[in-house]
Amino acid sequence: MKYLRLMILGAVAASALFMTGCAQQPAKEAKQKVIFQVSDADPKKWNLALNNAKNVQADLGKGNAEIEIVAYGPGIGMLKLESEVGTRITEAAGSGVKIVACENTMKGQKLTKDDMLANIGYVKAGVVELMQKQQEGYSYIRP
Repeated sequence: MKYLRLMILGAVAASALFMTGCAQQPAKEAKQKVIFQVSDADPKKWNLALNNAKNVQADLGKGNAEIEIVAYGPGIGMLKLESEVGTRITEAAGSGVKIVACENTMKGQKLTKDDMLANIGYVKAGVVELMQKQQEGYSYIRP
């Protein structure tokens, strides 16, 4: 009788484990998240940030990464209409990279949205954007 009880308990336990395993859905891989800071008035740094973003997409796949570039301070020139990297900004935005300008910097430099490239977004404060994204699990890169 003891043997029969042990067999039944073992079968119940095995069934419970099997059902638990079947009920679980395979974990969907989370997107990698990265935010780049551009705060220098240096076109070499602008190109480096854009190269980094492009490389992340190439290595991980465009659909597997959330990428944002934040420009503020002297780096805001990267997003002005006359920017040396304007064409690359348009390409990056078209490939899914979120590119944002700091409105505090724009106000300080008396810039309006008419002075800026198309296809970019805006945040009230670039530094606060960096802080919040890091709290959300974004990796922080400053080229």
